[in-house]
Amino acid sequence: MVQGVNMSRHLKIFFMSFSIAFLLVGCGKKGEEPVDVVEIEAEPSIIVDNAISADGVSIAYEVRGEGEPALVFIHGWCCDTGYWSEQIPHFAEKYKVVAIDLAGHGGSGLDRKEWTMGAFGEDVVAVLNKLNLEKVVLVGHSMGGFVMLEVGRKMPQRILGLVGADTIWDIEYKYPQKFVDSVLKGLNDNFVAFMKDFVRDMFIENSDPVLIDKIVRGMSSVPPEVGIGAVKAVINFQNNEIIQVLSEVKAPITCINADTTNVETNKRYASSFKAKIMSGVGHFNMMEDPETFNRLLEETIQEFLQAKKLE
Repeated sequence: MVQGVNMSRHLKIFFMSFSIAFLLVGCGKKGEEPVDVVEIEAEPSIIVDNAISADGVSIAYEVRGEGEPALVFIHGWCCDTGYWSEQIPHFAEKYKVVAIDLAGHGGSGLDRKEWTMGAFGEDVVAVLNKLNLEKVVLVGHSMGGFVMLEVGRKMPQRILGLVGADTIWDIEYKYPQKFVDSVLKGLNDNFVAFMKDFVRDMFIENSDPVLIDKIVRGMSSVPPEVGIGAVKAVINFQNNEIIQVLSEVKAPITCINADTTNVETNKRYASSFKAKIMSGVGHFNMMEDPETFNRLLEETIQEFLQAKKLE
């Protein structure tokens, strides 16, 4: 079990579970009518489009590159596709890469009535269906890791494997009600002020202060109703749903994490679960040390492909 300072860190960074186009801050509301596909003139290989989720919310996404498997990147809480800026162009040289703004984030619609991991999972499903992707590796940061589990159980035939980025540390852990009450009170009393302190705790002493400031500004600028609704969804998923969902996922799962991970506990519910631990990074490991993260992600993709060949 994770204890002491590690547990304190885990309690906080589980709420980071939603991983600008290119770190643009905030959420812009989109209309519910599908927009035309846009070819960006400077880089014609980039396609920007949207899909409509199960509840009618417009979901923005971008596509780059060609090749199988397709890599689908799912951001974390109060973030967007820009948090994958060190991965998208790198992996687009070899694979088809899809980056999605979940509802309420980035360029996607804000008018979701009920915030749940299941609803976020439907956002990803809508994009996969629109693009007709059949051989997919899902990559989810923090809360995006929860979302990818929902997608994994909804579309088992299409998912080759799931890769978490600093997420799914211990699925048996439950948030104490006292802690939950404290976080929700802070967010409701003064969302921006609370977020600025909260987000800084996701980093380590040696983290880049410029990167910290950029992420703090971005995450504290999202609409409070989105941030608070998503936090409640994360709490409910971790405390009440994750064990059942994980037990229904058939594809292999590997997490590239920045801290202690209870592999043996997680294996009780998903026998294929693995963890690769990065050192010297905080919660945004894919941004703080992209070279190491990208190497481990490529290594994991190849492991998935090899396992598929052996079936």
